[in-house]
Amino acid sequence: MPISDATKAGQSVYSPLVLRIYDLYVLGFSNRFIWSCPTSALRELYNRNVSAKHIDIGVGTGYFLDRAKWPVSSPSITLVDLNANSLNAASRRVRRYAPETIHANALEPLPVRGPFNSAALCYLLHCMPGTIPDKAALFDHLGPHLEQGARIFGATILQGSVPRTGRAQRLMNIYNKEGIFSNAGDAIEDLEVELKKRFTNVRIGVKGVVALFEAVAG
Repeated sequence: MPISDATKAGQSVYSPLVLRIYDLYVLGFSNRFIWSCPTSALRELYNRNVSAKHIDIGVGTGYFLDRAKWPVSSPSITLVDLNANSLNAASRRVRRYAPETIHANALEPLPVRGPFNSAALCYLLHCMPGTIPDKAALFDHLGPHLEQGARIFGATILQGSVPRTGRAQRLMNIYNKEGIFSNAGDAIEDLEVELKKRFTNVRIGVKGVVALFEAVAG
Protein backbone atom coordinates (compact mmCIF):
# COMPACT_ATOMS: atom_id res chain seq x y z
CA MET A 1 0.00 0.00 0.00
CA PRO A 2 1.38 3.48 -0.88
CA ILE A 3 2.74 5.45 2.06
CA SER A 4 0.64 8.54 2.83
CA ASP A 5 2.11 12.02 2.69
CA ALA A 6 1.43 12.45 6.41
CA THR A 7 3.35 9.28 7.23
CA LYS A 8 6.25 10.39 5.06
CA ALA A 9 6.33 13.81 6.73
CA GLY A 10 6.61 12.36 10.21
CA GLN A 11 9.80 10.50 9.41
CA SER A 12 11.43 12.40 6.54
CA VAL A 13 12.93 15.05 8.82
CA TYR A 14 15.50 12.51 10.04
CA SER A 15 18.27 13.24 7.57
CA PRO A 16 21.88 12.25 8.33
CA LEU A 17 22.51 15.84 9.46
CA VAL A 18 19.53 15.90 11.82
CA LEU A 19 20.49 12.52 13.26
CA ARG A 20 23.99 13.82 14.01
CA ILE A 21 22.56 16.51 16.29
CA TYR A 22 19.52 14.55 17.52
CA ASP A 23 21.04 13.29 20.75
CA LEU A 24 22.29 16.73 21.72
CA TYR A 25 19.16 18.67 20.72
CA VAL A 26 16.31 16.27 21.52
CA LEU A 27 17.74 14.04 24.24
CA GLY A 28 20.03 16.63 25.78
CA PHE A 29 18.02 19.86 25.47
CA SER A 30 14.38 19.38 24.42
CA ASN A 31 13.59 16.52 26.79
CA ARG A 32 14.67 18.45 29.85
CA PHE A 33 13.87 22.05 28.97
CA ILE A 34 10.89 21.78 26.59
CA TRP A 35 9.13 18.48 27.24
CA SER A 36 10.08 18.40 30.96
CA CYS A 37 10.98 14.71 30.79
CA PRO A 38 14.67 14.01 31.39
CA THR A 39 16.23 11.41 29.13
CA SER A 40 17.19 9.43 32.22
CA ALA A 41 13.50 8.54 32.65
CA LEU A 42 13.47 6.99 29.18
CA ARG A 43 16.66 5.10 29.87
CA GLU A 44 15.09 3.68 33.03
CA LEU A 45 12.05 2.65 30.96
CA TYR A 46 14.32 0.66 28.66
CA ASN A 47 16.27 -0.89 31.51
CA ARG A 48 13.07 -2.14 33.15
CA ASN A 49 11.72 -3.78 30.05
CA VAL A 50 14.29 -4.94 27.49
CA SER A 51 14.73 -8.67 26.99
CA ALA A 52 16.99 -11.17 25.25
CA LYS A 53 14.83 -10.97 22.10
CA HIS A 54 13.82 -7.40 21.41
CA ILE A 55 12.14 -5.41 18.63
CA ASP A 56 12.54 -1.63 18.44
CA ILE A 57 10.13 0.29 16.21
CA GLY A 58 11.04 3.89 15.48
CA VAL A 59 14.72 3.58 16.31
CA GLY A 60 15.99 7.18 16.29
CA THR A 61 19.77 7.12 16.61
CA GLY A 62 19.93 3.90 18.61
CA TYR A 63 20.86 5.84 21.76
CA PHE A 64 18.63 3.88 24.13
CA LEU A 65 19.60 0.52 22.67
CA ASP A 66 23.25 1.45 23.03
CA ARG A 67 22.85 2.50 26.67
CA ALA A 68 20.37 -0.18 27.80
CA LYS A 69 21.23 -2.69 30.51
CA TRP A 70 20.50 -5.89 28.62
CA PRO A 71 19.72 -9.06 30.61
CA VAL A 72 22.09 -11.07 28.39
CA SER A 73 25.44 -10.29 26.81
CA SER A 74 24.27 -10.88 23.23
CA PRO A 75 20.61 -9.89 22.82
CA SER A 76 18.79 -10.52 19.57
CA ILE A 77 17.66 -7.09 18.32
CA THR A 78 15.40 -6.26 15.40
CA LEU A 79 15.23 -2.64 14.25
CA VAL A 80 12.17 -1.40 12.35
CA ASP A 81 11.84 2.05 10.81
CA LEU A 82 10.45 3.73 7.73
CA ASN A 83 13.50 5.99 7.56
CA ALA A 84 16.61 4.33 6.15
CA ASN A 85 18.86 6.98 7.72
CA SER A 86 17.63 6.09 11.20
CA LEU A 87 18.04 2.38 10.52
CA ASN A 88 21.61 2.92 9.37
CA ALA A 89 22.49 5.15 12.33
CA ALA A 90 21.00 2.81 14.91
CA SER A 91 22.42 -0.35 13.38
CA ARG A 92 25.91 1.16 13.33
CA ARG A 93 25.59 2.22 16.92
CA VAL A 94 24.69 -1.25 18.17
CA ARG A 95 26.61 -3.23 15.56
CA ARG A 96 28.23 -5.21 18.36
CA TYR A 97 24.87 -6.98 18.71
CA ALA A 98 24.51 -7.64 14.95
CA PRO A 99 20.93 -6.32 14.78
CA GLU A 100 18.52 -7.20 12.00
CA THR A 101 17.18 -4.13 10.19
CA ILE A 102 13.71 -3.97 8.64
CA HIS A 103 12.60 -1.05 6.47
CA ALA A 104 8.84 -0.94 7.04
CA ASN A 105 5.82 1.21 7.79
CA ALA A 106 4.51 0.36 11.27
CA LEU A 107 0.96 1.21 10.17
CA GLU A 108 1.06 -1.84 7.89
CA PRO A 109 1.59 -5.53 8.80
CA LEU A 110 5.15 -5.96 10.00
CA PRO A 111 7.49 -8.19 7.95
CA VAL A 112 9.46 -9.36 10.97
CA ARG A 113 10.50 -12.70 12.43
CA GLY A 114 9.37 -13.09 16.01
CA PRO A 115 8.30 -13.92 18.49
CA PHE A 116 9.80 -11.19 20.64
CA ASN A 117 9.91 -10.85 24.41
CA SER A 118 10.06 -7.06 24.44
CA ALA A 119 9.02 -4.27 22.09
CA ALA A 120 9.89 -0.57 22.32
CA LEU A 121 7.93 2.29 20.73
CA CYS A 122 9.87 5.30 21.90
CA TYR A 123 8.91 8.75 20.55
CA LEU A 124 7.08 7.09 17.67
CA LEU A 125 3.34 7.63 18.16
CA HIS A 126 3.46 11.43 18.16
CA CYS A 127 5.12 11.30 14.71
CA MET A 128 2.47 9.01 13.21
CA PRO A 129 -0.55 10.44 11.37
CA GLY A 130 -4.10 10.29 12.69
CA THR A 131 -5.59 10.02 16.14
CA ILE A 132 -4.49 7.61 18.86
CA PRO A 133 -7.16 5.06 17.77
CA ASP A 134 -5.74 5.29 14.22
CA LYS A 135 -2.18 4.88 15.44
CA ALA A 136 -3.20 1.88 17.55
CA ALA A 137 -3.16 -0.16 14.33
CA LEU A 138 0.53 -0.49 15.20
CA PHE A 139 -0.39 -2.47 18.31
CA ASP A 140 -2.45 -4.84 16.17
CA HIS A 141 0.43 -5.36 13.74
CA LEU A 142 2.86 -5.92 16.58
CA GLY A 143 0.72 -8.26 18.69
CA PRO A 144 1.08 -11.44 16.57
CA HIS A 145 4.87 -11.20 16.84
CA LEU A 146 4.98 -11.12 20.65
CA GLU A 147 5.42 -13.99 23.07
CA GLN A 148 2.82 -14.29 25.79
CA GLY A 149 4.10 -12.17 28.67
CA ALA A 150 6.23 -9.96 26.42
CA ARG A 151 6.81 -6.40 27.57
CA ILE A 152 5.52 -3.56 25.39
CA PHE A 153 6.78 -0.12 26.33
CA GLY A 154 7.41 3.31 24.96
CA ALA A 155 7.01 7.04 25.28
CA THR A 156 5.03 9.64 23.37
CA ILE A 157 4.46 13.39 23.60
CA LEU A 158 0.81 14.22 24.30
CA GLN A 159 -1.61 17.12 24.30
CA GLY A 160 -5.21 16.83 25.51
CA SER A 161 -5.50 17.00 29.29
CA VAL A 162 -1.75 16.82 29.90
CA PRO A 163 -0.56 20.15 31.39
CA ARG A 164 2.04 21.84 29.24
CA THR A 165 4.11 24.98 29.34
CA GLY A 166 3.79 27.73 26.81
CA ARG A 167 7.12 26.83 25.22
CA ALA A 168 6.12 23.17 24.90
CA GLN A 169 2.83 24.14 23.26
CA ARG A 170 4.51 26.59 20.89
CA LEU A 171 7.05 24.02 19.73
CA MET A 172 4.36 21.35 19.29
CA ASN A 173 2.35 23.80 17.21
CA ILE A 174 5.34 24.38 14.95
CA TYR A 175 6.10 20.68 14.63
CA ASN A 176 2.46 19.87 13.85
CA LYS A 177 2.34 22.60 11.21
CA GLU A 178 5.48 21.22 9.57
CA GLY A 179 4.20 17.64 9.75
CA ILE A 180 7.04 16.48 12.01
CA PHE A 181 4.50 15.76 14.77
CA SER A 182 0.88 14.69 14.41
CA ASN A 183 -0.23 14.85 18.02
CA ALA A 184 -2.72 17.72 18.18
CA GLY A 185 -5.48 15.27 19.12
CA ASP A 186 -3.39 12.82 21.13
CA ALA A 187 -4.80 12.36 24.64
CA ILE A 188 -3.65 10.15 27.48
CA GLU A 189 -7.17 8.82 27.95
CA ASP A 190 -7.22 7.45 24.38
CA LEU A 191 -3.77 5.91 24.80
CA GLU A 192 -4.92 4.08 27.91
CA VAL A 193 -8.08 2.80 26.22
CA GLU A 194 -6.22 1.45 23.18
CA LEU A 195 -3.52 -0.24 25.24
CA LYS A 196 -6.07 -1.87 27.56
CA LYS A 197 -8.01 -3.23 24.59
CA ARG A 198 -5.00 -5.30 23.59
CA PHE A 199 -2.68 -5.80 26.56
CA THR A 200 -2.69 -6.43 30.30
CA ASN A 201 -0.96 -4.78 33.27
CA VAL A 202 -1.06 -1.41 31.52
CA ARG A 203 0.78 1.36 33.33
CA ILE A 204 1.11 4.94 32.11
CA GLY A 205 3.16 7.56 33.89
CA VAL A 206 3.47 11.19 32.85
CA LYS A 207 6.57 13.35 33.09
CA GLY A 208 6.03 16.81 31.69
CA VAL A 209 4.20 16.31 28.40
CA VAL A 210 5.55 12.78 27.90
CA ALA A 211 3.56 9.62 28.60
CA LEU A 212 5.73 6.64 29.50
CA PHE A 213 3.76 3.45 29.05
CA GLU A 214 4.31 -0.21 29.86
CA ALA A 215 2.12 -3.24 29.22
CA VAL A 216 2.21 -7.01 28.90
CA ALA A 217 1.13 -9.17 25.97
CA GLY A 218 -1.64 -11.57 27.00
